[in-house]
This record gives sequence, structure tokens and C-alpha cells, in this order.
Amino acid sequence: MHDIKKILCVIDPTTEAQPAMQRAAWLAKATSAELTLLICYYNEYLSGERFFDAPSLEKARKEVMTRQEDYLESVAAPLRKDGLSVKTAAVWDHPLYEGIVRVADKLGANVVFKDTHYHSATSRLFLTNTDWNLIRTCASPLWLVKPRDMQEHPVFIGSIDPMNDNDKPAALDDEILEISRYLAERTGGTVHAFHAFDPRMAIATATANAYVPVSLPYDEIEEQMREQHGKRFNEITKFHKIDDKNAHLVAGATFEELPDLTDELKADVCVMGAVSRNPWKRLFIGATAEKVMDHLPCDLLIVKPDWFKTPVQLSEKAA
Repeated sequence: MHDIKKILCVIDPTTEAQPAMQRAAWLAKATSAELTLLICYYNEYLSGERFFDAPSLEKARKEVMTRQEDYLESVAAPLRKDGLSVKTAAVWDHPLYEGIVRVADKLGANVVFKDTHYHSATSRLFLTNTDWNLIRTCASPLWLVKPRDMQEHPVFIGSIDPMNDNDKPAALDDEILEISRYLAERTGGTVHAFHAFDPRMAIATATANAYVPVSLPYDEIEEQMREQHGKRFNEITKFHKIDDKNAHLVAGATFEELPDLTDELKADVCVMGAVSRNPWKRLFIGATAEKVMDHLPCDLLIVKPDWFKTPVQLSEKAA
């Protein structure tokens, strides 16, 4: 995402509130990008697949999709009036995440926006199966939106893994910070970099591999890890011109420390990387971030390496 020209936003036709659309329009205005609003719809009882197809079912499908297109045009009108370039697309496809991936690929979307669910009692994101599947299959950067307003000067946190654990390529850290800087520059925001290292895991691993009970010096191990991780962390943050005061190297588990930092900084967006070892293994999010995602009190932007290929079949399904 070195420049944003095309934005795809998934619209939920079952609800009046559209936080993702608001966020996508905000970014489209900041970047002068073209915005496409998408409804991906499917109903098994109208599909003709459950029993048999018939002219009446085909007519019903067309009527349903016409209503979806009309709805998209109604929500697009105010955005166009505000000066944005807005297109609409209503497609019959399923499962939902595959339909979104196919449209994003066909459009050449530089970023895909989608709402997340919000649990007010815990102030946390609640990711659905569709969200997780998009995280694992969407080649475009995926922006999962929490229903709240952005600050006038938004705060972006790039969560990186400079030691390249979990088979994570070094280039992905560069992409995370480049995207964070790009967004901050165009929205008047600031960028922070985050990395956590966990001495407890090192001690647990060493102790488990010992043949006899051992007692390891925690403070010395933490100091050594801080030096090792800090060297690489400082190299990459300085390369990307991140201020020292905005570079956060923390001893602890990512899933504990990152949500705390987002709270402390009142962050608007956390940018993270997702990688896959190979097409047959599950895609995972850098470090232990799968434990983090439902706990973040802010938007989440997931990026993948340039070489990532979606496992979704990209040819359109027949209606």
C-alpha cells in the first residue's frame, strides 16, 4: 500500500450504522481515492441449489439484488455530494468472505474496510468467523473497524517482530511501518512502533529442555534479550524515522502488553502483519497476536507480504 487509489468497503445491509463506510470515506477523502461500496449477498432458498432452479427463483434473485443496488445508491449519494468518487457493487456470492476477496481482487483494492462487532461491556472487538477468514485469505490490507470516531490527529501503532519469529519475513515489518507512516502523513496522525519480548518464555523453554531442575537468572536473561531485540528494533525504527519517544520495546507477552499500550496512547489503529508458512497450513498473525485481536480497543489493520496469494478461487461463481 505505497499509495491508496482504490478502497473497497463492505456494507452490512441489515443495520443502519455503517462504521466501516464512515472510516473508508474518511480515508478516501484524505487520499483522494476512489471508494467502492459492496454488498455481498446470498440466500440458499433463492439460489436454486437447495432443490431446483426455476424462472421464478431467478426473478426473485434479480429483485433482491436490485433492492441491494438501490440501497447502495442511497448510502452513496451523500458521499458523492461531499465530493467523493463513489461506485457501488452488489454481488451474489458465498461464503461472504470469499465473495469479498473475489471483488477485492477484481477491483485491485489497495485496502478493504469491514465492520467488526463491539462488546460494550468489555470495550473489546469481537471478531466473527468472516473476519478471521478475511484475515487469513484477503491479499489486500484489511481494515477492521470499531464503531467509534477517529481522533482529529489519529494515533497508529505498528506492531512489528524484528527478530522474525514465527516464520515472519523481515520485509513485512518494513511494510507495516511504511503503511503506518503513509496513513499518518495523510491524516495528520502520529506513528508508534511496538515490539514485545518475553523472558518468561525463554526461561520456560530452557527449563523444559534441561535434564535436571535449574534456576535461571531472570534479570540477566531479560537484560540480554532487551539488548538483542533492542538492537534490531532500533535499526528498523530509525530507518523508518520513528521518534525514540514513539518506539516501545517492552518486556512481556504481546497479548498482554499491546492492548495496554493502545489504551495508554489512546490509539486509533493497530497495524499488524499476517503470514502463512504454506498454502496448507493455517495463516497466523505475527507473534501471539491471535490472542490480542479480540482484546484491542481500537481498529485493526492487517497487512500481508507482497508474495501472499489468496487460497480463495478468484473466478466468479455462477449465480
